[in-house]
Amino acid sequence: MNDLNQTAFQHYRDAAALPGEVDTLVVGAGQAGVAVSEHLSKLGVPHLVLEKNRIAEAWRSGRWDSLVANGPAWHDRFPGLEFDLDPDAFAGKDQVADYFEAYARQFDAPIRTGVEVRRVRRNPDRVGFTVETSAGVIQANRVVSATGPFQRPVIPAIAPKDESLYQIHSAAYRNPQQLPEGGVLVVGAGSSGVQIADELMRAGRRVYLSVGPHDRPPRRYRNRDFCWWLGVLGLWDAEAAQPGREHVTIAVSGARGGETIDFRRLAQQGMTLVGLTEAFDGGVVRFQDDLAENLARGDENYLALLDAADAYVARNGLDLPEEPEARRIYPDAECIRQPIRELDLAAAGIASIIWATGYAVDFSWLQVDAFDAAGKPAHQRGVSSEPGVYFVGLPWLSRRGSTFIWGVWHDAKHIADHIAIQRSYAEYRDAGQRQASTVQQTASWE
Repeated sequence: MNDLNQTAFQHYRDAAALPGEVDTLVVGAGQAGVAVSEHLSKLGVPHLVLEKNRIAEAWRSGRWDSLVANGPAWHDRFPGLEFDLDPDAFAGKDQVADYFEAYARQFDAPIRTGVEVRRVRRNPDRVGFTVETSAGVIQANRVVSATGPFQRPVIPAIAPKDESLYQIHSAAYRNPQQLPEGGVLVVGAGSSGVQIADELMRAGRRVYLSVGPHDRPPRRYRNRDFCWWLGVLGLWDAEAAQPGREHVTIAVSGARGGETIDFRRLAQQGMTLVGLTEAFDGGVVRFQDDLAENLARGDENYLALLDAADAYVARNGLDLPEEPEARRIYPDAECIRQPIRELDLAAAGIASIIWATGYAVDFSWLQVDAFDAAGKPAHQRGVSSEPGVYFVGLPWLSRRGSTFIWGVWHDAKHIADHIAIQRSYAEYRDAGQRQASTVQQTASWE
């Protein structure tokens, strides 16, 4: 960053003089907030983005050291800027954070960092909302929640109350050296859980991985990344999850240049797979008898995408090399043939548990009528049931791709367009008002 850009960007961190009023307030300066700001800027909508930490802070301090993006650089980006690395490479977490800072500088995004939004309430007798922040009170005509879905790490209630065990959520995991000596139980086999478990095994740890229902797309197939396949097959544009699969995790990784997650291969390499974690009792953990079923359904998902890809190639006459080795299924290791149902943690030498069990949203600051009976945002493509309130960055906001970087950008455009349209309605003046305005202007000139 040159000195000029550094000076221009410094005002983002100056929280001393927030405006008393703003047309549109965007809460959060991660990928969603930056995307909304870009589109609002293009439309000429006056706005302010408030971020309690730094831009894209979750990428810097809310991830483990070796994390890379789950999609290649050519795919996981905004249209207006490419990553400064090979298009097929996977950006590291700090590279992603730097990318969003650079993107915000491109259009001089009106971001203030170090300012926490504590409460938003609708004004009872005038337009807009009163917004209480750590730096003062702001009046806003509209509020966009761009805080994303990863706000509060969730550790389930079954977690044992055992001080001899080192227990953390995956959000607090950084590297293998952080953990005490001994084996590790990783609960949850989505992208985070399986990548952490693999890293720990490579570091020489004895690892038990609790595997629940999951999808596991191929990292690459026939010289194309799975992101490409989901795009050309129209799967990113699915508007809703299949019934019963709303909470199924995706096991995919960009680590070490990207590789397909294969749980059977991991088991052959020495990782002990177990079923869904059910309960803890007196130092003993119980697992459901569903490991084989979960692996089989993951295989079905994997092979179904290969079938769809092959059909697409044939249908379109593409010259993409066949890849029969991709259909190889590794033999079942002992832990799959004879699944462990109960495990004495001390006897197994397990000293740590990592809970890769996801996150919950936290909208306690948004005290408006924008939620359904279950406390979930009530919206249509991010346009809330509460007029003037918007959501961006949530899973399935408009489609399957809504939480990916590029998907957030397109959702943000829809929200910004809606805001601009509402502003045009608010600015409408009827004939009498236009005439009165003309008379007033004429009088002022005289």
